[in-house]
Amino acid sequence: MKSILFAFLLLGASATVTAQVKSPQPSPAAELEQTIGLTEVKIEYSRPGVKGRTIFGELVPFGKVWRTGANKAVQFSTSTDIKFGGTDIKAGNYALYTVPGKDKWDVILYTETEIWGTPETWNDSLEAARVTVNTSTLNDNVESFTISINNIINGTDADLNISWAKTKVTVKIVAPTIQIAQASIDKTMAGPTAGDYYSAASFYLESSTDTEQAYTWIKKAIELRGGEAPFWMLRKQSLIEAKLGKKKEAIATAKLSMAAAEKAGNADYVKMNVDSIAEWSK
Repeated sequence: MKSILFAFLLLGASATVTAQVKSPQPSPAAELEQTIGLTEVKIEYSRPGVKGRTIFGELVPFGKVWRTGANKAVQFSTSTDIKFGGTDIKAGNYALYTVPGKDKWDVILYTETEIWGTPETWNDSLEAARVTVNTSTLNDNVESFTISINNIINGTDADLNISWAKTKVTVKIVAPTIQIAQASIDKTMAGPTAGDYYSAASFYLESSTDTEQAYTWIKKAIELRGGEAPFWMLRKQSLIEAKLGKKKEAIATAKLSMAAAEKAGNADYVKMNVDSIAEWSK
């Protein structure tokens, strides 16, 4: 009986040790995802509250790099190249920092992203963009620090807003929507690429859908490559020819594939072609 009681007490003590108290975070995490035309912008940040404090000039000093919110540095990512306050930015991930001032702020995109707070040593060479913008005074108090993207115009222009207390700054973002759409239109109107023909031929061969059509498509793929097809594309042509009973042509194409594979240093494709040539030569 004593041993059973001891076991229950031990179990209860273990549960007490491993239990965790749940409480709200003082600066809750937030995530913003916004499509601007054909560009995806994502922002991850923390949202401290005003809580009756004087924010800018006291809690957040003027003239010093600020993490812009709380906790980890703000994470800013864009799926395409954009203009950030007039500066060209490559697609990718950045940390967003600011240097608040009474009348103007610097808003900075920094290429080192895995930082809690601000860098111990600031490296100017890691600045992808530094944009100086004017502050504006809000009529209503913004209790929770807020980053938003608004005023999306024609799927190209948008405003990145940073607001807290009664201060707001705005950075213009311009997405290359027209250029991306035009490139897509040009590609579509130009017709399928060599890769498109290759993929279609591969599917028809492997699914035994229409080998003759697969043969037409693989030849078109090679034609679009200017006749200088890679070993893997020639290998596919040889397999299609063999399936069609064109063994003489299949052997000739396999030899071209083997030579190209040897030149590229791909031993696997060399062996596959050697084995196929031996099989088709019987």
